[in-house]
Amino acid sequence: MKNKYIESFEKTQLESKTIPEFRAGDTLRVAVTIKEGSKTRVQNFEGVCIAIRGEGTGRTFNVRKIGANSVGVERVFPLYSDSINEITVLRRGKVRRAKLFYLRDRKGKAARIKELRRK
Repeated sequence: MKNKYIESFEKTQLESKTIPEFRAGDTLRVAVTIKEGSKTRVQNFEGVCIAIRGEGTGRTFNVRKIGANSVGVERVFPLYSDSINEITVLRRGKVRRAKLFYLRDRKGKAARIKELRRK
């Protein structure tokens, strides 16, 4: 059971940010603010969402992309973080599970996810 003050604070945090609807298997572009010294810039991280976990303001999601020399790179993003400027859903994936950790073992064509066709 949560404290009522913490609950009300979390409720205002959740209402202040608009998050698009996405799930595991979707290809996302996450615009993240990076601070380097006194300068700030926005860097995009584009990849497949492999997991969503938690609830409320503690909700996080994992994004995996294949970087240079076919090295897999994963990042965990807090969903309601101030450092996230924008989340864009590029493709909807057709998957049958909530956690896609098996993609870590796959390479090349075996790691592809079919696109969900809307009628």
